[in-house]
Amino acid sequence: MNNLSHPIEVSFEFFPPADADMEGTLWKSVERLAPLAPRFVSVTYGADGSTRERTHNVVTRIQRETPLVGAPHLTCIGASRGEILDIARKYWDQGIRHLVALRGDPPRGQSQYVPRPDGFAYASDLVAGLKDIADFDISVAAYPEVHPEATSADFDLDNLKRKIDAGASRAITQFFYDTAVFLRFRDRAAAAGLTAPIVPGILPITRFPQVLKFAAMCGASVPEWLKDRFNGLDDDPETRRLIAASVAIEQVQELARQGVRDFHFYTLNRAELTYAICHALGVRPARQRAVA
Repeated sequence: MNNLSHPIEVSFEFFPPADADMEGTLWKSVERLAPLAPRFVSVTYGADGSTRERTHNVVTRIQRETPLVGAPHLTCIGASRGEILDIARKYWDQGIRHLVALRGDPPRGQSQYVPRPDGFAYASDLVAGLKDIADFDISVAAYPEVHPEATSADFDLDNLKRKIDAGASRAITQFFYDTAVFLRFRDRAAAAGLTAPIVPGILPITRFPQVLKFAAMCGASVPEWLKDRFNGLDDDPETRRLIAASVAIEQVQELARQGVRDFHFYTLNRAELTYAICHALGVRPARQRAVA
């Protein structure tokens, strides 16, 4: 599966834990996935900046205690331009060179995004501001099925182009389960002149109702064939796990056949499925690669 002349690269996303039990799960997952040598591991940021300190603590611990490259999310929400750039400068001083720059979701209770007068209005503005203070390696978001607030697919693609032109290194997509959706989006981006890598975001299915909820929030489609595969498995967690692994492995292998060499996994702080999918892609610990 893995063509050695074009090695597959992976990256992983984690979120800041809210309690001690979740913290234990997170660090076990980090330890489990670290031997796969991801390009970077990103750490999410609350919609209203509420997890700022926890995000910072996780990223700095990753940077300090593991061989991994930590990549904190930064958003336009909940802080002024000056505050956000001060955070970025501190990250740079701590040796953190990779950031994920996002507009961010509106705070709870606010149905529509309203830019702060003293803040960055959009992700493209944030990327430009970050690049002005240091040469960060910046990832941004892309939406194969169009951002829910975008007026059209062309408007959404123009917005992505603005983010890349502002200095982003790559775009990571929202999750999807119809591979053709990603491939069409990749073709449209190439036709529009985008040369930066577009990395598919892969969400292994741990709980199907949760996936349906996520999909409804972000405008991602869930194919009928996928719903059918999980139908009747509410009380059968073992079969659900097997089906979830099968679905994700089929997806990434088809993408690899279509020339995709970079994958970003939304781990939900769980390692098992992501590790299995990476193994199927040929992404394995160095000692196993040496034996192979």
